[in-house]
Amino acid sequence: MKSSKSGSKASVAPVFCKICFFRARPFRSLVATKKKKDMELLVGATAHYEDPSFYTHTYRERLTDVEFYVDLANEVGGPVIEYGAGNGRIALPIARHGHRIMGVDWSRPMLADLKARLAGEPKDVRDRVSVTYGDMRKVKLRSRANLVLCTFNTALHLYTRQDVEKFFDRVKAHMAPGATFAMDLSVPVAVDLARNPNKSCGAPPFRHPTEGIVLYREYFDYEPAKQILYITAVMKPKRLRPGNRRGGEEFTVPLAHRQFFPLEWEALLHYNGFKVTELYGEFDKSPLQRESDTMIWIAKKR
Repeated sequence: MKSSKSGSKASVAPVFCKICFFRARPFRSLVATKKKKDMELLVGATAHYEDPSFYTHTYRERLTDVEFYVDLANEVGGPVIEYGAGNGRIALPIARHGHRIMGVDWSRPMLADLKARLAGEPKDVRDRVSVTYGDMRKVKLRSRANLVLCTFNTALHLYTRQDVEKFFDRVKAHMAPGATFAMDLSVPVAVDLARNPNKSCGAPPFRHPTEGIVLYREYFDYEPAKQILYITAVMKPKRLRPGNRRGGEEFTVPLAHRQFFPLEWEALLHYNGFKVTELYGEFDKSPLQRESDTMIWIAKKR
């Protein structure tokens, strides 16, 4: 969830969201209920995935992680479980390479799109893919896998230590003897964590697939005590045109990401029974270093 128009690697990619048609303002002022904290995290965990077609359009050039995980599946062998399978950006290529894969996701729109995309695949590929809707902290599958994946910042929707522990328990329960656990997370960006939450960051206009050319800006609001970065993408069509789904009105898409620092994530893996075998800073297997945007962890059960 990082392909930002402003160039900041922690930013949300512009997404049209049918449940998030709010008056444009910083994310954490959008929700006003008795359970504001719960609601803002629920919206922040789901809104980004409400429009699979634009999600696909936004990340169509993100291929290095696909290649990495396909190569890892070829090396380790199936079956594979992918948490955060979405609409199959990574799962389908793995299945096309001959591996059985079980996808888990909490977004009904993304899973519906994955099923629609599967309909266009050959029967042998369709037969290799199964999907399960549910919370990755709770889902119990009937199978175990040789490779368990948690891809493209899915782990950043684990907002508390308890969330992480529950998820890791499910991962371990689904790992066959000797199985590999692999995941990638974005590295926190200090400049984004320090931004004024009431001041927007402008970005160049871009072409939205249903809204045409849209004006775009972002708000960043970091809560240090909980290490959660709230991001609000605000979009306004430059002009009204036939087919505008919002009638030319300004709309927003929120995103909430827990910020995990590298040594923190290593400690969470360690104290939950994992041994890190590889750590990379890029999908070309370069080491994690100062300039790294991503941390890619490979682990085994201890």
